[in-house]
Amino acid sequence: MSIQQSEVLYTAVATAENGRDGRVATDDGKLDVVVNPPKEMGGSGAGTNPEQLFAAGYSACFQGALGVVARQEQADITGSTVTAKVGIGKNDDGFGIIVEISAAIPNVDAATARNLLDKAHQVCPYSKATRGNITVTLV
Repeated sequence: MSIQQSEVLYTAVATAENGRDGRVATDDGKLDVVVNPPKEMGGSGAGTNPEQLFAAGYSACFQGALGVVARQEQADITGSTVTAKVGIGKNDDGFGIIVEISAAIPNVDAATARNLLDKAHQVCPYSKATRGNITVTLV
């Protein structure tokens, strides 16, 4: 279910110059990075790239969702981390991305960790936005 404009609590604004081989900055100046294609895609690899930025955002968002779910389940996720791997490659329409999410949750058993991951995937805004559009695997 989508939200209405009147329900938006915060809007991030970023502007890119020169696409994948240029610069990306937010309007508040908190993020200002050089972007370059990775060496694997024929670029210099000198700067960051959109896939790294997406992985950073997705992992942070998913960690937040994991926290929400853990509080509901009364599970201790102290010291946990979430890693997002974002791959890019050719598909029938040109290029597409694929995501793998993993978490290290030291204070719970494997079954509880899997349950928390599955539930976090249902509530994470990034997961909701990508659902049905790209392959996202939880490991």
